[in-house]
Amino acid sequence: MKRSLLFFVVTLLFLGSYAQTAKYSNEFLSLGVGARGLSMSNTLTALSNDVTSAYWNPAGLSRMEQKYQLSLMHAAYFANIAQYDYAGIAYKIDTVSTVAFSFIRLGIDNIMNTTLLMDNQGNFDYDRISMFSTADMAFLLSYAHQIKKVKGLSIGANVKIIRRNIGDFAGAWGFGLDFGVQYHHKGWQAGAMLRDGTSTFNAWSYNLSDEVIEVFQQTGNEIPENSLEITLPKLLVGAGKYINFGKGFNGTFAIDFDCTFDKKRNTLIRSNFISIDPHFGMELGYKNIVALRAGIGNFQQEKDFENKTKTTMQINLGLGVNIKNIVSIDYALTDIGDLSIAPYSHVFSLRVALNHFSKPQKKVLDN
Repeated sequence: MKRSLLFFVVTLLFLGSYAQTAKYSNEFLSLGVGARGLSMSNTLTALSNDVTSAYWNPAGLSRMEQKYQLSLMHAAYFANIAQYDYAGIAYKIDTVSTVAFSFIRLGIDNIMNTTLLMDNQGNFDYDRISMFSTADMAFLLSYAHQIKKVKGLSIGANVKIIRRNIGDFAGAWGFGLDFGVQYHHKGWQAGAMLRDGTSTFNAWSYNLSDEVIEVFQQTGNEIPENSLEITLPKLLVGAGKYINFGKGFNGTFAIDFDCTFDKKRNTLIRSNFISIDPHFGMELGYKNIVALRAGIGNFQQEKDFENKTKTTMQINLGLGVNIKNIVSIDYALTDIGDLSIAPYSHVFSLRVALNHFSKPQKKVLDN
């Protein structure tokens, strides 16, 4: 066991010495899943307790109430150009352990490839135009466990496989691990997640034809080479409070901090060592039947036409309906960028929860 661990660490160090870190690597995994989390501005690090916890904080899977849960989500961004899809399924092994599998895809289809639009004689030949797609995909295998010796404490982890492709021109396979912890006590909730805790390594390979390479050379474009891209760890910490107002009314209030360590970013709190992006969320519910949600986040410093700096923010809204604690339908009015850049999108997600699958009844034939 010690030798295996040593080999794993040495391998990571060896790969790191021949790789380049990218500041915004695998950013499609920062968008969020499930309309509840999106409407609350991604403040679920401490609150998540269902199948979507595999994304927000795998430790939250251990607090899943039903034995089986399935969740689906679809969203369209940038005027329906980019399609974002999520599917997750979770299974509660026993009272303290839960496993889950999740799939995330962000893709743009039907992109025109005009690389070979001009033939060897310098004429435009529109028959040489082809179509391709680009997609970023992630497969997450998750496990969560409640610590019996410390009431309210849960831990969890993700094994993450990344697949990225740009048509037939380029593709990458990646691997990484996430780690999470949650603690709950008398309505207070706290959580932390180390995303890409071991760093995630994306190995890129390129498949360019001689014609494409020739076009790149003639147009002064750099010819890409096989490389290794590293996604650095990101620390997510959050806290929340559940309040029972009485007569079936309740509220949940949360704050999260996204901490990155890849030098200065355009966040509310930033330095050359760490950048911190705070976001706030709230949920007002009635008898676990209906909930109104709101969130504020994505604080950024922008310059206007007069070159004056101002602070902008993103406001999200949402609604959730729970039908007999079996089917949950959630809606979010949100976007993935600043208000002045990306238009708002309507996002719906569905969650189905079952304690058991019913067995087919045997027919009894009369004699």
